[in-house]
Amino acid sequence: MAKIRRIGVLTSGGDCAGLNAVIRGIVHRAVGGYGWQVFGIRQGTHGLLARPVDCEELTIDRFSGEVFRTGGTILGSVNQGDPFAFPMPDGSVVDRSEEFIAGYRELGLDALIGIGGDGSLAILRRLAIQGGWKMVTVPKTIDNDVGVTENSVGYVTAVDVATEALDRLQPTAASHDRIMVLEVMGRGAGHIALAAGISGGADAILIPEVPWTVDGLVGKIHDVRDAGRNFALVVVAEAAQLPGGVEVTETQADGSSRYGGVGHRICEIIEERMGINVRVTVLGHVQRGGAPSPRDRLFGLTFGVHAVDLVAAGRFDRMVAWSNRQCIDVPIEEALKAHPLVDPYGALAVTARGLGIYLGDLGGAS
Repeated sequence: MAKIRRIGVLTSGGDCAGLNAVIRGIVHRAVGGYGWQVFGIRQGTHGLLARPVDCEELTIDRFSGEVFRTGGTILGSVNQGDPFAFPMPDGSVVDRSEEFIAGYRELGLDALIGIGGDGSLAILRRLAIQGGWKMVTVPKTIDNDVGVTENSVGYVTAVDVATEALDRLQPTAASHDRIMVLEVMGRGAGHIALAAGISGGADAILIPEVPWTVDGLVGKIHDVRDAGRNFALVVVAEAAQLPGGVEVTETQADGSSRYGGVGHRICEIIEERMGINVRVTVLGHVQRGGAPSPRDRLFGLTFGVHAVDLVAAGRFDRMVAWSNRQCIDVPIEEALKAHPLVDPYGALAVTARGLGIYLGDLGGAS
């Protein structure tokens, strides 16, 4: 194996809490442990398009203070602009992958550590194969839907934020005899909604993995009120479908669509059926920001150190992961093949039902 002297690191895809902890772990281990140089590439892969490449050398001094305690990423990130189908001003798309690869070579890097979700990691791996890069990756996403790993950086903090929102909504719901609907992120998975809903005392949790019915949801709210409680909390994942399998999406300025608006639709459904006050709160990007939780810091720092050790050992095309209370590593390809959704019969789903939370109707009619 060729001697490692210079490595790069970049964050790609949506931001989340804990990214700076990963970078700190990488820098401390690479610089302090192995005596390497570390170059942070700004704005994800887009930094590789700039000439000269948009980057900065990262030193231990850079992380001696409060940086790793903050949310977001000091390197910046992008979740648009596929190098293999890059959007141009005239509306066309162009394969600019060789320009990205040329940027990597301009830096004279011996290896790259990429931090991203499943989409970002798939693109990075394709670039690495085409360009002959030596690469290791770190999973990060609030959605917690990267394969093989039990936890991705950012997920725990997102659950904490959603749980705190429920803690704050409960007293105002009780004060005004209201039903509160909380819409949370998660893309196509209901992990955040389920974990936060259980932790925050929700009465109903609606997720994309389990169909639900209006009768089932309204019946649960009636049960709560008949038992003498004047409020109820409903958590809904942004990708939860309406009865009949209808997805609720919003059209963006660029013409693309993304999940959003299902909380308002559920609010309307409950008001129409029950004739009572319902309010909806959409957390949105609040779940991505703020200081990372201690666990996300731990995951980030541990993943960063392990990623550097993989580079030192010459074990490339690997993703670090968390499994059975251990930091492990797996082939990136293996991680990308799996897309872990909520198991409707898994431990958390069983817990929710055991607590009397309405979690949809498995096999129920719409």
